[in-house]
Amino acid sequence: MNAAVQPDQAGIVLIVDDTPDNLALLSDALDAAGYMVLVAMDGASALERMQRRRPDVVLLDAVMPGLDGFETCRRIKAQAEIADIPVLFMTALTDSEHVVEAFAAGGIDYVTKPLKTDEVLARVAAHLRTARLLQAARRAPASRPTLTGEENLEALSSRYQLTGREVEVLHWVACGKTNRDIGDILGLSPRTVNKHLEHVYVKLGVETRTAAAALAISLCR
Repeated sequence: MNAAVQPDQAGIVLIVDDTPDNLALLSDALDAAGYMVLVAMDGASALERMQRRRPDVVLLDAVMPGLDGFETCRRIKAQAEIADIPVLFMTALTDSEHVVEAFAAGGIDYVTKPLKTDEVLARVAAHLRTARLLQAARRAPASRPTLTGEENLEALSSRYQLTGREVEVLHWVACGKTNRDIGDILGLSPRTVNKHLEHVYVKLGVETRTAAAALAISLCR
């Protein structure tokens, strides 16, 4: 069965790649799956295009002339209005240091070249669902944060053996706060917040910030 999403789930995908054949391959597959497709052939053009039309997901080539994918991703994550857009790297660089650099730059996932369109479609659909779940949570009234209620917090702590501080950090992550924001709220340094998050990932059995927040939201509904 094809990994295409249903029409009501389809969104806007920006593909950034300096290789025309890759752009054509992915554009055709995503278009057939019901997505609106935007394309850019370099990092600078991608950033400019995102200012004109906000995509739901970015597929980003890691190695490009000029502004490479890693720096492009860092610049995306440095802009508050687009920082929450999931970025999936496309790369033939599977050495651990490149994978680490992709995640450190703010990427949420990666697919390897040569590209398999079914895999790309499946990953795009999965991250789009998670992103929409988080967006819905962030649209909730500010007076009712996502993980409210003593019983919810206690249940989450008990189920995953989270410390009180880890629950607090996860709570604010699910509310869409950055590490710096959380540090200001809890009186911690961003580095300390990140250490707590690393422990949370291990205990929840997830690898990314988005996945941890989505799991927490789903459990506390």
